[in-house]
Amino acid sequence: MFTIEFFRIRVGDDAQAILDRVQHDTADLEDAKVRARSLFETLNMPQKPDALRILDQSGDEVFCWEPGDM
Repeated sequence: MFTIEFFRIRVGDDAQAILDRVQHDTADLEDAKVRARSLFETLNMPQKPDALRILDQSGDEVFCWEPGDM
């Protein structure tokens, strides 16, 4: 199980505001990455996110992505 967080980044101090969290039930991180990137453009959120991160079951960040990252 992974948690996908979509967030905004404030210019100047890099403060982050979480816009939405989505649970994704898979044991495969690569599958969670594909789902997260897909949701980045299609999930209905109050604002457009700047980035996303994926957390594991312990709440540890295992992946972070911003559009334009390779």
